[in-house]
Amino acid sequence: MGMLRGIWGELSAELFGTFILICFGDGVVAMAVAALPSSGRAATTSTIFQASGDWLLITFGWAFAVCMAVYVAGGVSGAHINPAVTLALAVRRKFPWNHVLPYWGAQVLGAFLGAGLVYWVYQSAIAAANTAFHEVASAGNALVTYSIFATFPAPYFHGSIGGPLVDEIVGTALLLILVLAITDGRNLSPGSNLGPLIIGFAVFAIGTSFGANTGYAINPARDFGPRLFAFLFGWGKVALPGTYSSGTFHFTDYFWIPIVAPLIGGVIGALLYDWFIGDVLHARKRGTGAPDEVPPEPGRGEPNIEPGQ
Repeated sequence: MGMLRGIWGELSAELFGTFILICFGDGVVAMAVAALPSSGRAATTSTIFQASGDWLLITFGWAFAVCMAVYVAGGVSGAHINPAVTLALAVRRKFPWNHVLPYWGAQVLGAFLGAGLVYWVYQSAIAAANTAFHEVASAGNALVTYSIFATFPAPYFHGSIGGPLVDEIVGTALLLILVLAITDGRNLSPGSNLGPLIIGFAVFAIGTSFGANTGYAINPARDFGPRLFAFLFGWGKVALPGTYSSGTFHFTDYFWIPIVAPLIGGVIGALLYDWFIGDVLHARKRGTGAPDEVPPEPGRGEPNIEPGQ
């Protein structure tokens, strides 16, 4: 019991929270690209992304995936469920630096296991979808079913790095700005226990406004854990190192972008929030002589460290 009261309990929560995130997040993509078409619920067995409703299904699914994951793990670890959040909190909220790597490991492992559950449940639908699209996973060309697990850039980037890198940095910066605003007790924080739901809405907003360029990974664990699973279970080079070529659509060694860009974007987002909002709130509280009401970590009700400290 003593171990569970310390970091091991927090790592358990991060692992399980990220597992829940991927179960529902990758699960909704499996529904959209494999299960619904292959079960006869679409116009044909290869009908996907024919309308904006398909994208809305995925963005709503990921929004509720984040919401439910934060509700599950928030009371124990704060439900970072994202290495970019963990790093940003270490940089700007005095989250212990010696906990960063263990949190990252738990998050990636939870994501890997979540991808495994989705594959186990949907393996028949995935096989049917590969047949419908005349794709063979081991040949590295099964991009449709691979999209269940991890992200890749849109064809209009023509394999370049700059556009996807900027997109993931911007998306993750926006995520941290919104998460810090929602969980800041000095700001207009949600009442009752609605914080996780509003964080889910924030993810929905990012997905609907900034999602199509790269699939809005905005979370290194969310991308790398399932990517590693896809590589080990037969999707080959399209998973790792993230290389694909078909006609004019191609990308090479893409795997590092959804890892590095969100880590950069998360720190930028935390800095921007504190520069424009957090430090202003802090100064106003100190100006009145009232004790500063410090913001909590995402998903957690206990106070944390004030910005810039």
